[in-house]
Amino acid sequence: MSGNDSFGRGGILVAVVPGQPVIVLEHGARLADDLDLPLICATVDPNRYLVSSYVDGTVVALPYDPDLPEAEEERFDPELEEHIRSALAGRGIPYTLKQLAGDPAWALSRLADELDVRYIVVGTREAGLRGSLREFFNGSVAVHLAHRQHRPVMVVPLAPVPGAQNLPWEDPPV
Repeated sequence: MSGNDSFGRGGILVAVVPGQPVIVLEHGARLADDLDLPLICATVDPNRYLVSSYVDGTVVALPYDPDLPEAEEERFDPELEEHIRSALAGRGIPYTLKQLAGDPAWALSRLADELDVRYIVVGTREAGLRGSLREFFNGSVAVHLAHRQHRPVMVVPLAPVPGAQNLPWEDPPV
């Protein structure tokens, strides 16, 4: 039940992001509990690319921006780790934490292959202009995962739009 235990094959991979509503983690935990599988909580730094990774979850990554500092070991965000620890407290679900770097869909897919996970759980994009712009330029992580690897992807809606309202990418009515 610690943050960095090693597991065998076939867990549930859940993508976690600082500030993300806990519902994504809760759905991943519920699925892991239902299937009696460990939970792998992974976060991705999209501003760096992977140079190497270690068994304890530490990665060495370089920034895409040449003006940023050189290679550095990245450890899992302590605040995010505490958030996960509190959300999973008392559930009895074994979990591990993984820090990744690079394109989120590619990094999650690579980890899913490496660990031979059963399912990948992600949240929908964040609401607002910033989230819409990021998704427009980078594409949806869920869509990329659904089309570029063979595992089922569970997409947890973070801000469902009622039936009569326009979806975030639709033009407002004229």
